[in-house]
Amino acid sequence: MMFLDLGSGLSLLVLVFLLLVLFKLFHILREYERAVIFTLGRYTGAKGPGLIIVIPFLQQVVRVDMRVITMDIPPQDVISRDNVSVQVNAVVYFRVVDPGKAIIQVERFLEATSQLAQTTLRAVLGKHELDEMLSEREKLNLDVQTILDAQTDGWGIKVTNVEIKHIDLNETMVRAMARQAEAERDRRAKVIHAEGERQAAQALAEAAHTLAQEPSAMQLRYLETLTQVAGDKSSTLVFPVPVDLLAGFMGSPRPPLPGADRSPLPPADRPAGQNDAAGPGPARPE
Repeated sequence: MMFLDLGSGLSLLVLVFLLLVLFKLFHILREYERAVIFTLGRYTGAKGPGLIIVIPFLQQVVRVDMRVITMDIPPQDVISRDNVSVQVNAVVYFRVVDPGKAIIQVERFLEATSQLAQTTLRAVLGKHELDEMLSEREKLNLDVQTILDAQTDGWGIKVTNVEIKHIDLNETMVRAMARQAEAERDRRAKVIHAEGERQAAQALAEAAHTLAQEPSAMQLRYLETLTQVAGDKSSTLVFPVPVDLLAGFMGSPRPPLPGADRSPLPPADRPAGQNDAAGPGPARPE
């Protein structure tokens, strides 16, 4: 009985060992996963996806996710080139393109990429002024992405995109920027008003030149003005009239009546008995 119990226990241990070996022998990887294989501690390649066979106790497997990873960069204190302190946070999109390098070349590639993204963000934004940070965000995103991609290429990581999310300013700087924006709007309003005055003065000068060349146009304009003023409800109206404007309405002087003397005769041609001051009268005695 003792030998039978010992043999049964040994068989049970062998069965458990075989099940464990069978469990360790086969691995199923998803479509987005890769298995980095180490045989006796040496890198022997990457396998997957699907069903792979790994020799238990001789080979070790490290799974790597090949999907795009979204990493949030916490707010960073940045001092711009014009000595303005701001807080900037961003988001980084990257993925593993070489699982062997991601495991061998760097320890915990997720943490390493996060730290590198933080320092790169501070370094790049510190080279620009505040106005550039606010207006040229796409250019800054591209600069940070290019630097990150170049530095993580040796780790088998591809940085696909970097987006700056927020640029937070202190209250003093916000009020200063509001005053600056208000002053800029006032300047634009004054420039637009001055440009309108210039165009209006130029149009009036051209109109005056045209009316001066055509007197009849001035008369028509005068009549049109009278028509507009006549519609006013005021009972008393004082309207100055230029004298030269009335010349067109007065016309030429009336012609003399028939039979009337057009001009006085000279003294030599007058008949006898007619003096200079009066008409014909009795002759004076000599």
